[in-house]
Amino acid sequence: MTTIAVFVGSLRKDSFNLKLAKSIERLAPEGTTFVYADMNLPLYNQDFDADFPAKALELKQVVANADGVLFVTPEYNRSFSGVIKNAIDWASRPWGQSAFAGKPAAIVGASVGALGTTQAQSQLRNVLLFLDMKVMGQPEVYFNAAAGFDENGQLAQSSEGFIKKFGEAFVRHIDSNK
Repeated sequence: MTTIAVFVGSLRKDSFNLKLAKSIERLAPEGTTFVYADMNLPLYNQDFDADFPAKALELKQVVANADGVLFVTPEYNRSFSGVIKNAIDWASRPWGQSAFAGKPAAIVGASVGALGTTQAQSQLRNVLLFLDMKVMGQPEVYFNAAAGFDENGQLAQSSEGFIKKFGEAFVRHIDSNK
């Protein structure tokens, strides 16, 4: 059994990134459980390091209980979302008590833009490496939401094989880093 904590960096109800995460979950190997982190958190404030809000403690517990972490990020202004940054700040604090240290991780993202989420993923990768996460290098997923989802918002059949291979590779990455 493999448990994956999922950080979706878009709070939008009809988020392409949530759809991508759900597609990865649906196509993941049998025995894989996805636990979606509640990303609707207060802004991180170091004044609360000694008395963490309950939602931030729950977030840290989701990461602690997971075998790996999947970051699903949109690209906003050539960077990853503030929603993900805020959640990372909560789960990595107080200093020296990061829930991320040593955890296997993967990054994917969906966008309708021509560059996909290349810049967001590159910047997020740097943050995750600093947090001592074991970031999977391949396969990379820069998902074109316009072509990758059908008119009903479902994963296009032409994308299923690639997304399935990604999920399988991530579970192997997690297993090799347990």
